[in-house]
Amino acid sequence: MSAVPASASPTLLEAGTSGYRRANLAMFVGGFATFAMVYSTQPLLPLLAAEFGVGAASASLTVSATAAGLALMLIPGSVLADRLGRQWVMKASLALAAVLAFATAFAPDFASMLVLRALLGAAVAGLPAAAMAYIGEEIAPGAQARAMGLYIAGNALGGMSGRFVAALLTDWGSWRLALGVIGVLGLLSALVFWQRLPASQNFRARAATPARIAADTLAIYRDPGLPALFLVAFVAMGGFVGLYNFLGFRLLGAPYELGQSAIGAIFLLYLVGTWASALSGRLADRHGRRKVLWPMVAVMGGGLALTLAQPLWLVIAGVGVFTFGFFAAHALASGWVGRRAGERRALASALYLASYYLGASVLGSLAGTAWSAWQWPGVATLVGACVLVTAVIAVWLRRLPAPASGAD
Repeated sequence: MSAVPASASPTLLEAGTSGYRRANLAMFVGGFATFAMVYSTQPLLPLLAAEFGVGAASASLTVSATAAGLALMLIPGSVLADRLGRQWVMKASLALAAVLAFATAFAPDFASMLVLRALLGAAVAGLPAAAMAYIGEEIAPGAQARAMGLYIAGNALGGMSGRFVAALLTDWGSWRLALGVIGVLGLLSALVFWQRLPASQNFRARAATPARIAADTLAIYRDPGLPALFLVAFVAMGGFVGLYNFLGFRLLGAPYELGQSAIGAIFLLYLVGTWASALSGRLADRHGRRKVLWPMVAVMGGGLALTLAQPLWLVIAGVGVFTFGFFAAHALASGWVGRRAGERRALASALYLASYYLGASVLGSLAGTAWSAWQWPGVATLVGACVLVTAVIAVWLRRLPAPASGAD
């Protein structure tokens, strides 16, 4: 564990330095592995439903259970990161999650699969719980939005790669082979992360007492902007996961009847999310988050509208546009949380991400009910409601005053 005394002047990683590049590489790889492991079962939901003899909504629990485990452990993870250090928590979290991801390939039944997936989510929570705090402490303010954008871009690329590789290997071999390979990918990513992440220079341990946690939580919720950003995380992520969870069911049936590899290829659209995250960071540095967030939410709504069309190319285009808007909005909102929270950034980031993954779990599963009752129009209605709520908050945030610290 590395820490500095309160009186020491901070040593920050400036854009263009070797330390900055190493930090970006490590955080990109960490984000990549997190999303690859968490969402590797998403393109396999129709197959897992048939394999284990469960319904669509039950199959989606392989994603929702992981998201729920992640959400529940984010705050404990942030407390550990405050006490033990960002580096130690992130490294241990990624390594343990990779082992559990590999173990899911050998799940003997659906119940075992759900337990392992929930444990995977709980284990990996330490990395996102500490990642935003690490970036906020170690990266120079003028380069933080770009660093956060690259970290979110790693999330996007990992989510795409995990889904695509899982679908492709399932067509070539089996879902067990696919999940085993994802586990190995996680282990390799953990090795790179351990080797490349620069040591913390500005971390100061904080007492992990119930009184301190309660006081910090109260201060966070007194801020007018932070709870609104937490709600953005809940509804935007819930809508995003709901759309992708049941896109495979739609494309597997008539009139499309796509194969598993073709459905997996749809997740290559996450490359759009990778670009959007990095672009939104540059736009935020130039124009400010409050001026960029609401247009990106509007982009999400436009993409969703296109998915209601029948031609396959329009459906795919709509998903791509929606993905662009979502990842841009997420990168902006998550970076905004770290800027507003100040020294409470670890707990605030954990609360943001807890909302993010609870949205994935709750609304992602609720989309299964919408699918069972009304097919794609039902899913689109639910996702549309999420986008509308996000848009209202984003417009309200335009008038949000900066905090007393001046950071925003």
